[in-house]
Amino acid sequence: MTTPTTSKRRTRGTAVLVTSILLIIGLIAWIAVVRNGTNADYNGTGNGEEQVVEIAEGSNISSLGPELEERGIVASNGAFQTAAANNADSDNIQPGFYRLEGEMSAESAVAALLDPSKRVTPLQVYGGATLMDVNVVGGQRRLGILSMIQQVSCGEEIKPGCITAEELHRVAADADPASLGVPEWALEVVGARAGDAKRLEGLIAPGEYIVDPGASAETVLTDLITRSAKQYEATDIVSRAESVGLTPYELVVAASLVEREAPAGEFDKVARVILNRLKEPMRLEFDSTVNYGLPSVEVATSREDRERVTPWNTYAMDGLPQTPIASPSLEAIEAMERPAEGDWLFFVTIDKDGTTVFNRTFDQHLEDTQRAYDSGILDSQRDAPSE
Repeated sequence: MTTPTTSKRRTRGTAVLVTSILLIIGLIAWIAVVRNGTNADYNGTGNGEEQVVEIAEGSNISSLGPELEERGIVASNGAFQTAAANNADSDNIQPGFYRLEGEMSAESAVAALLDPSKRVTPLQVYGGATLMDVNVVGGQRRLGILSMIQQVSCGEEIKPGCITAEELHRVAADADPASLGVPEWALEVVGARAGDAKRLEGLIAPGEYIVDPGASAETVLTDLITRSAKQYEATDIVSRAESVGLTPYELVVAASLVEREAPAGEFDKVARVILNRLKEPMRLEFDSTVNYGLPSVEVATSREDRERVTPWNTYAMDGLPQTPIASPSLEAIEAMERPAEGDWLFFVTIDKDGTTVFNRTFDQHLEDTQRAYDSGILDSQRDAPSE
């Protein structure tokens, strides 16, 4: 016989049991949802839509996960973190920009970030580089800094959104110098040459730079010029320039001549020749300044070219060129800041090994120059037959 009390107990027990079962089912479902939500993953290596991401200096691969999820490159940060933890090389990630794709599996995204071919090649500015391309007699073409930036941004072919040399040229010529980060000691000279992209020559120092391929031309030039100004100013360029009788901008101009004229190990001697000639005063008469204004260049220059009046030709003008003729290295800057002691007024490289002799008298210089002609180093290739 069932009493009212017993019936109530059974009903209560059944309710507790049903509630417990529902809670368990709900918990299982919630766990499944959470797992699927935080560890969702795409299949494959991407959908073909390129996306550039940055690993900042000092950061690691794991810190990139939330951004990759937000941009739809990976399905979830959780899956990306798991893939990174499972890859033994993930700690070896290099800072820089990487070309990924949308909707990549987490594993393939990690693999791409560790693949050197997916890393955007850093911009390498070498000592003596020029803003514009240089055509060398004989057919060789040296890329200028603006073309090198385009190559870093666009790769082998120009595509929408990348930075072109044409855009960089326009910004270099027309943008406000102060907004580009031009140092205060160069603002007046650079500002006076508005419309000429070469006004920024020498203000991008040699070195390796990580360039955002998706940034604007103005952003990239500002970054390069700002960083370069800090390098130059770290040498105490303002006071050092004053100590040798130059303005800081003139010192950069002179250092660019050292960079183009001096062989390795002789920078400080060539710096002294420049200062000695300016003090005399006598014209510098450097072939590198003749070549800077020519459509094609070689070591030898013709009499006609040396007589051509340009803003840089020191055969046809007194003093220094109006702008630098190349990017001077810190070695060249420091050579001008601390030149060697000597009374030399002349120097010439006399052979293809780079042997350079210095002297004070013109007669001795003529003898040394003849040695250079005899070695063949000053032979012109302009009229050489093509092979």
